[in-house]
Amino acid sequence: MSIIDINEEQIHSYAPDVLEVLLKDRTTNKNIFWATNDYKELGEQYTYYSPILPSLITGVHADVIRPRVLKARQQQSVRSKEMAEVFTPAWICNVQNNHIDSAWFGRKNVFNTENNDHSWTTTDSPIEFPDGKTWKDYVMETRMEITCGEAPYITSRYDVTTGYFIEPKDRIGLLDRKLRVVGENTTTIEEWIAAAIDAYKNIYAYEWQGDNLLLAREAMLWTFGEFFSAKFHCEPPKETVLEIATIISWNVWQMDGLKCVVPNSCKTVEHTDLFGNTIKTECLGCKKGNIHHHNGIYCLVKDWDTIDKKTGKKEAKVPFHTLIK
Repeated sequence: MSIIDINEEQIHSYAPDVLEVLLKDRTTNKNIFWATNDYKELGEQYTYYSPILPSLITGVHADVIRPRVLKARQQQSVRSKEMAEVFTPAWICNVQNNHIDSAWFGRKNVFNTENNDHSWTTTDSPIEFPDGKTWKDYVMETRMEITCGEAPYITSRYDVTTGYFIEPKDRIGLLDRKLRVVGENTTTIEEWIAAAIDAYKNIYAYEWQGDNLLLAREAMLWTFGEFFSAKFHCEPPKETVLEIATIISWNVWQMDGLKCVVPNSCKTVEHTDLFGNTIKTECLGCKKGNIHHHNGIYCLVKDWDTIDKKTGKKEAKVPFHTLIK
């Protein structure tokens, strides 16, 4: 098995409830669905609108979902053509993430220095923070990757275009950088976990296709374990892994990015008028191109710091489209 391919059977054997959480759609309270017909030859349960169930991707089916770089060339080509699926090399992700940090820190080459051959040299010394800002401020900064695919901007476990595995110390993702800062500024397991949880609560992403979404979620969960093990030389507590998986299942969700609804959930409504004529009414949001008037299922995200007015509890559920100005 490739080191970059996180096998679902491995997750299921480790903790079945973790895999179940990674497959959860928090908007519909069902499972995420395939949203692609790439797997339909495997049977009815693998067709476009079918939910992704643990039984479909474990056991003898454990190698069904694989990173793009490990898929057949023909399948890569079809998805690029039909779904505009184009993945970004790690060096480009690094350049763009460096631009974000240059603005935040007020200086260049904070986490690494870019080289002319599309590589980078990691900064060895601990990250220094500008006046008026602390490492905790950086961890709490909200970051988001749109149409994330396998989430290469968030975590760079491997280069999605070459399959080259990247060690934790040299990773360049938005989450990777937060976890590096957490590691440099905490000493105990308890401190590290608390800060890492804050990091995960402030990283968001969405994706249309269910297989990519699961790969992104898995990569983020594996990243947690890899950074934890690199610092403490042991595995993280299972209950903490489940907590991180739960946060990921809320913050990384399945969505049509143009409409902010569950993919393909908008519909044309039919009704019969007084004369027996069938009247078809198209989704107003689709017809007018107005993101606030779709009749599909608007996706929910969790605001981890806001009090829900109805329940009085922290961590309010918010329709994502209401956050767009």
